[in-house]
Amino acid sequence: MCAKQTGGCTWPGDDELMIEYHDNEWGTPLHDDRKLFEFLVLDAFQAGLSWKTILHKRKNFEKAFSGFDAVKIAKFTDKKIEYLMLDAGIIRNRLKILATVSNAKHFLEVQKEFGSFDKYIWQFTGHKTIVNNWNGTGQVPAKTAASDAMSKDLLKRGFKFVGSTICYAFMQAAGMVNDHMVGCPRHKAVQQAG
Repeated sequence: MCAKQTGGCTWPGDDELMIEYHDNEWGTPLHDDRKLFEFLVLDAFQAGLSWKTILHKRKNFEKAFSGFDAVKIAKFTDKKIEYLMLDAGIIRNRLKILATVSNAKHFLEVQKEFGSFDKYIWQFTGHKTIVNNWNGTGQVPAKTAASDAMSKDLLKRGFKFVGSTICYAFMQAAGMVNDHMVGCPRHKAVQQAG
């Protein structure tokens, strides 16, 4: 089932949730601020872990972090943070939880400055999807000059857990880059969506 659905993209393996994510979300150009913030949160929690781990806890993250509503998260209190540290449904990493609250505040500042986070974040790819033509996963970089620039600017603005590798994973997820393998049916579909 996986091989037929994912073509040249082998990373979803035979995990149904990973296949569904690959086939319906990953790499599709995203311009909705709430969804962009969701990926920012999830990619920060992924640092040092597998995407499969995060994806299988995604619904728990959504519940724990108020539907990824940056306005609500920015107001999380110390009591709420302690409560989250007891939530086995998410990754209970205090630094990442604190970073999410802090990042929500900076996210709102960026929205205010640029009119939307979308307008800000897509500047790093010239407001268009960078289409790559990889034939194997070994060709895909862990980071690029664009993710370096994005990371540097986010860090300057006070964001945390936004190193270049995390930024590149975010760019892949949000469709800022099309890293589907050339042999994957989604490569062309995503290109047409952009």
